[in-house]
Amino acid sequence: MQTEVITVRTGSRPVVRDITDEASRFVAGLGDGLLHVFVPHATAGVAIIETGAGSDDDLLRALDDVLPADGRWQHRHGSPGHGRDHVMPAFVAPYATLPVIGGRLALGTWQSVCLVDPNGDNATRQVRFSFLSG
Repeated sequence: MQTEVITVRTGSRPVVRDITDEASRFVAGLGDGLLHVFVPHATAGVAIIETGAGSDDDLLRALDDVLPADGRWQHRHGSPGHGRDHVMPAFVAPYATLPVIGGRLALGTWQSVCLVDPNGDNATRQVRFSFLSG
């Protein structure tokens, strides 16, 4: 298995950050296999979605609708409503596995690999790419 950890700056507000280019660079020339993308954080996830046409903002809005950042959460350290950030990975998993064919991600036309980070308390995140040759 080949593996690499990258650091992604997410800033101080909720964000959907496209990391497709970084994932593509990692698998370039590696042949056929599987790319596993994993974020080792309790408050972040990985989504395969369209970006740039509003879907990334729609995802954040949907998470706000389903998981409001208010005082209902028992997990209370961090910013107000931070407990919802700890529940979010049950809805947006902290991992995704993608096919790689001929050293290229086998994504659909409008699909992107995205880091989903609702937690403005942490300005940077780690993402681990792992490639399993087929």
